[in-house]
Amino acid sequence: MTTTAVTPRRSKLTRGRLPGFAPWASLAAALVLAAAIVAVPGFNAFGWAVLSAILFAVIYVSWSRIVEGGRKAADKLATCLVVGAFIVALLPLVSVIWTVLVAGIPGMLTPGFFTTSMNGVTGVFDNRAVEDGARVLGGIYHALVGTLWITLLATVISVPVGLLTAIYLVEYGGERPLAKAITFLVDVMTGIPSIVAGLFAAAFFLVVVGPGTKTAFVAAVALSVLMIPVVVRSSEEMLKIVPNELREASYALGVRKWRTILKVVIPTAISGIASGVTLAIARVIGETAPILVTAGFATGINSNPFSGWMSSLPTFIYTQILNPTSPSNPGPSEQRAWGAALVLIILVMLLNLIARLVAKAFAPKTGR
Repeated sequence: MTTTAVTPRRSKLTRGRLPGFAPWASLAAALVLAAAIVAVPGFNAFGWAVLSAILFAVIYVSWSRIVEGGRKAADKLATCLVVGAFIVALLPLVSVIWTVLVAGIPGMLTPGFFTTSMNGVTGVFDNRAVEDGARVLGGIYHALVGTLWITLLATVISVPVGLLTAIYLVEYGGERPLAKAITFLVDVMTGIPSIVAGLFAAAFFLVVVGPGTKTAFVAAVALSVLMIPVVVRSSEEMLKIVPNELREASYALGVRKWRTILKVVIPTAISGIASGVTLAIARVIGETAPILVTAGFATGINSNPFSGWMSSLPTFIYTQILNPTSPSNPGPSEQRAWGAALVLIILVMLLNLIARLVAKAFAPKTGR
């Protein structure tokens, strides 16, 4: 009895499809081919990466068109474009973070960086640090205190005003002329330059208090002009997505409207509201021009936000770069500036983390 060998055939489900290793094979071929092309005039890592990405898309899409047809090839081309756009958008972020880490960590690790100010630090000390290898003196304690004070006051001013405005627009405004006017003004305020907000606050306190008024509170008022539109817009959108059924159920139980808003609507939208407030804080915590106009710049520690000039991290970075403590040896000033920039980024990251924790803690509980 004779037996015949059975020739394996591809399943109908996998016929006309690229194998699973196709992306990796295309990538390997693109890397090798790009390296061979770039190596002719002289190897360049950036050019090699860009050319590899282009060749990968060409090889992968062409292979798909031959095996799978034009429809699947068009889908893979769109996927390559989307992924490429994502990588291009991610590169500046990664580059900024890497640059700030590399340049800022030495400044942060300097003894006394967080516990001392620039009071009494002159170019003589920076020259000594460069020429004799002495420790770099001066820190960001005064600027850190100023940043916390100004941001805290601006948040205290902006969040209640912005949240109450959003509640009025969503719950009470409707099609009323006042609501339309507020919406228009909020849109206009969203796009105003930051320096205009600083000039407004300076001019306002010039009329109310007198000339030469520069304090942390004035800076907080200037920053609140920038924060309020962001809080209003984000809170308004979050309140709008709260289902009307929740409001109607509360009204059906005889609960008054203000209590429904306080106990039902706001807790339901608190996650988005907290994220919006965080975005508003991140929007203003790095502003420089308004604070220079309204709070000035100080080298010493000022714990009173209602009297005297007060420095902040952005103005500290600005002055250290623009006017080094020792113009002939700007290295120590640049080290302080990069360290302060890294601290500023860490503060923004902590604010985002706190916002997420607050949103998780106050989000409505689900389940049976």
